[in-house]
Amino acid sequence: MIYRLFLFLIILNFVFACDQTDNEPSSIGSDDNVEMPEEVNTFDNPILSSGADPWVIKGDDSYYYYTHTTGNNLQLWKTERMADLQNANPKIIWTPPSGEEYSTQIWAPELHYVNEAWYMYFAATSNHSDENRRMFVLENTAESPMEGEWEFKGKIADETNQWAIDGTVMEIDDENYFVWSGWRAENPEVNSGRQQLYIARMENPWTLEGSRVMISEPDYAWEQNGLVNEGPVAWENPKGDMFMFYSGSGCWTDDYKIGVLTYNGGDPLNPDSWEKHEDPVFEKSETNSVYAPGHNSFFKSPDESEDWILYHANDNSGDGCTDSRKPRIQQVHWDENGFPDFGTPAGRNEQLTPPSS
Repeated sequence: MIYRLFLFLIILNFVFACDQTDNEPSSIGSDDNVEMPEEVNTFDNPILSSGADPWVIKGDDSYYYYTHTTGNNLQLWKTERMADLQNANPKIIWTPPSGEEYSTQIWAPELHYVNEAWYMYFAATSNHSDENRRMFVLENTAESPMEGEWEFKGKIADETNQWAIDGTVMEIDDENYFVWSGWRAENPEVNSGRQQLYIARMENPWTLEGSRVMISEPDYAWEQNGLVNEGPVAWENPKGDMFMFYSGSGCWTDDYKIGVLTYNGGDPLNPDSWEKHEDPVFEKSETNSVYAPGHNSFFKSPDESEDWILYHANDNSGDGCTDSRKPRIQQVHWDENGFPDFGTPAGRNEQLTPPSS
């Protein structure tokens, strides 16, 4: 009996000694002045399983408000980190009534904060009729776009009232301007499917002042697989230079790409104030299986130190303008002259470092 008790104490002491050893840091090769690296979180593209024409804006509350084309309503996502967008729950903020000129095919919504109110701009039509497609706008005066009521303000168009999609708002010298993609001719047989970029001054967030002015059309070969200029969005580099990015060629092709205009100062309604660059700045990567990247927007990282592009693209050649388009993000860099460098579209499942916080 004494022997068994003695043996039990030996075993218990051995287990206790091993437990203490496992919980103490090893002194072999250690350096108290070396900081152990923290685990780096990563993400991969796409950030959602579907979502054409993605748009994001960062609010004063440091939250990101995201939207994309759903077709039959307007939805918003709210997140603190764009790399975690898949964990945010969308909220339907508006569903159109039936029988109106804006009841069907709701495309490319954009959320903007103008004159201390929220505005949602979107393209829509009646009875799925393409020639009747126009731009419309809603207003919300609540502090957060996820709260309050959205009021339909009406159609936003210049006096020509032509086919229009992809409207965006930009500010230059304390003046607001509306930029969109539209047809030149009134007769759809003349200009159906050929899209140019137009600009007009805004009298208020839902009314344009004066006539539209064309600042870009599909001049170069890379924009002519479909004769399309669309998806305009303004963004400044860290030096404060203004650029107008847009997508060229048809979204139904693999050749959908992003081009850019530089604003050189002067009257924004003067086409000579805009310098169009001959080559695209972002295009497909067959190596990375990313096709038709385009219709982008931009956002700052949480700590405001980085610029990021948000865009949609397809995983497979020939997917076209379908629900297969998925939103993706990656960091934007600027060369020594302040010109954008988007690099190559990141491949699916490529591990990326999230925006800096």
